[in-house]
Amino acid sequence: MTSAPSLSIVIPVYNEPEWIGRSIGALQTALRNADWPAEIVVVDDGSTDDTPKRLAELDGITVISQCNGGRFAARMAGLEAAHGEFVLLLDSRVIMEPDSFVYLREQFAQHPDRLVWNGHINTDTTGNPYAGFMTGLVTVGWRKYVANPRLVSFGADEFDSYPKGTGIFLAPRATLLRAATSFESLYDDPKLASDDTRMLRSIADEHRIWLSPGFAAQYNSRDSLQKFVKHAYFRGTTFVDSYLDSPGPVRTAAAGAGVLGLVGLFVLAKFPKTGILLGLGGSAAAGVVVRRMGATRDQSFAVAKLLPLFAAVFGAGVVRGLLMAAKKAAGK
Repeated sequence: MTSAPSLSIVIPVYNEPEWIGRSIGALQTALRNADWPAEIVVVDDGSTDDTPKRLAELDGITVISQCNGGRFAARMAGLEAAHGEFVLLLDSRVIMEPDSFVYLREQFAQHPDRLVWNGHINTDTTGNPYAGFMTGLVTVGWRKYVANPRLVSFGADEFDSYPKGTGIFLAPRATLLRAATSFESLYDDPKLASDDTRMLRSIADEHRIWLSPGFAAQYNSRDSLQKFVKHAYFRGTTFVDSYLDSPGPVRTAAAGAGVLGLVGLFVLAKFPKTGILLGLGGSAAAGVVVRRMGATRDQSFAVAKLLPLFAAVFGAGVVRGLLMAAKKAAGK
């Protein structure tokens, strides 16, 4: 078998004692299946529960502990400590498919020019409306791929049309380090900064990003209302840092949604019954749209049910992000 490039895997973790062991176990199995030895660096980002104890029980990993600084800071610590020519960024809730590295190793052997890979994500939505909601939204935003998963690549010109994220992302270590230091957050607080979009957009300016169901993993989404709300608020804030100064369809769509939201708030305040009816009708229509885009019945129902809550909380996060960006800009 053709030798594979040296590989490091960087996993940031914060308060995930139940998932980190499963994630690393599946990762090690997938690496063994491909006969691909790799360095596994886990960065404990100031966990306050049993995560450190669980990490101490796991074999074959290097653990770095730091004060809580956010996922981006944790990834940077792992990148700086990694020794591999290539680095896979992996989240602690991501479970690698058993043959993913077999596929990736074959790709490296047959197509050595394909240097950057985003993993194909499967999300378990069974009995989890919060996961179903996010999966339903994906069928619309990234329908160019989700409607027909296959081997594709995209660059900066199609960046907003394909799924991507640092939950499972592989690239040369030098490329990742260069991209991670190529931009400045719009915020002073690094914990709330965009931890993926800006970095990946920088990489897409240099390399095509490859995506295939052959290199895949399962993501285990948040499964409670409290976690859903907290995540939506956080994502609203990071959205501003990701897209405020990046023209494109996502920013345009967000601006349109913002205008509709303001109009909706005005109608709700002036004509409460009409506002409520319009909101319910809009949510139902959204459920129909995602269903026609390929979402399951449960996923479309989750979108219809949770969209008002998500829009309100995500919008509040956006407002927080805009205020933080304005504060930093005023201080310069």
